[in-house]
Amino acid sequence: MDYTQSKQLFKVKKFLRYLKLYGPRRTLVKVQGQYHMKKQYSILPIVNTKTHQGHVGILGCGNFSFSNIAYYLHKNYGNVIRGTMDLNIHRAASLCQRYRAAYYTDDAEKIITDPNIDTIYVASNHATHAQYAIRALEEGKNVHIEKPHAVSYEQLNKLVGAMNNSSGKIVSIGFNRPSSTIGQNIKRHLSSQPGAAMLNWFVAGHELEADHWYFSKAEGGRVLGNLCHWTDFTYNMIDEGGRYPLTITPTRSEKSDCDIACTYIFGDGSIAAITFSAKGHTFEGVREKLAAHRGDVLISMDDFKSLKIEISDKVLKPWQLFRDHGHEKSICSSYEISKNSIHRGLSRQYVWESAQLFLATKEALDNNHIVVINGM
Repeated sequence: MDYTQSKQLFKVKKFLRYLKLYGPRRTLVKVQGQYHMKKQYSILPIVNTKTHQGHVGILGCGNFSFSNIAYYLHKNYGNVIRGTMDLNIHRAASLCQRYRAAYYTDDAEKIITDPNIDTIYVASNHATHAQYAIRALEEGKNVHIEKPHAVSYEQLNKLVGAMNNSSGKIVSIGFNRPSSTIGQNIKRHLSSQPGAAMLNWFVAGHELEADHWYFSKAEGGRVLGNLCHWTDFTYNMIDEGGRYPLTITPTRSEKSDCDIACTYIFGDGSIAAITFSAKGHTFEGVREKLAAHRGDVLISMDDFKSLKIEISDKVLKPWQLFRDHGHEKSICSSYEISKNSIHRGLSRQYVWESAQLFLATKEALDNNHIVVINGM
C-alpha cells in the first residue's frame, strides 16, 4: 500500500501509532522509506569514490534495504556502505545519497567484483537472491541473503554447491524473528522442557494487488515471500534431532499462497500450525500471534511486542519498550561475523533444510496434497 497517497488524517494517525510501536527514529526512517521508493531525480547526483572507506555492498535498494539494512548499518557502524545497486537507478542513487555511500549503479557485477567490498547484503527481487549470492561467493565475499535464499531446488543445489566450492561464506539469511529478544526467549523456554511441542501461528498479512511482483511465478509467490518467516521460526523451535520425517498438510481454497493454513508433524511428535490471512490492510503492518506449549511451559506472544510465559505456577511477562522483529540483530550479526575471519558462516545443512521446508510447503499448497520431507 502506498501510504504517501493516503489522506492527511490517516497519515497522521499512522505516524503517531508507529511512534508508540517503534519509537521516533525507526518511525522517521519508515516514513522516509515510503518516499524513497518514489524518488525520481531530474539530474542524478554526483558522488566521489576516491576517499571513501566503506567496504559493504547492497544489491537491491527497495524499502527494506533503505529502512532496515542501510539504516542499522549506518546507525551502528557509520559510513561502511561503499556501493549500492538497483535496477531502478533512482533508488540506488537515493539510498547511496541518504547513507553516504561511495557510488551507486544498476550493474550488480560492479558491486560483486569491487575489490574494496568484502561483505554483500542481497535484498533484490526474490528470483535473483541465489544467483547474486553465488556470484558473490565465487568472488570470495561474505554474504547476507534476505529471504528467501532460493526459489527452486535447482537454485538451492547451486547455492549449496557454491558454498562448498568458494572461499566465501553465507553469514546469515534474513530470517530475523529467531534473532529477536522475544524469539530467543521463546526458544530458551521451550528447549528447557521434555517431550513434543505444540505451536500455533496466526498471521494477518497485507493484501496485495493481483499484479504485484510477489505473485510472479519466477518469484515464488507469497509462501516464499512471506510464509517462509514462520516456517523458519517453527523449524528453529524444534530440537535438531526431532525434525524428521516432517509431514506437511495443506488447507486452502481457490488461492494457494494466501488465506491458507498448513500443519506440520515433526519426527519427535511435535505439531505446528500456521494460518496466513491476507484480507485488506492492517493498520499496524503484519500482525502475528503465537501460542506454544511444551512440558510445563505455556507461551503466548503478540506481534513481537508482548510475551507471556507460564511455567507451572510461575508467570513471566518480559517487558520491552518497542516492537522488535530482530532485524537489527540479524543485520548487525552478519556485519560482525564478516569481520571475524575464524567464523565459518552458516552450515550447509541449515541453508538446505530451511529452504527445503518452504519449498515443500509451497509444493503442498500448490498441488493441495500432503508432502513428506526428510531433511538433508
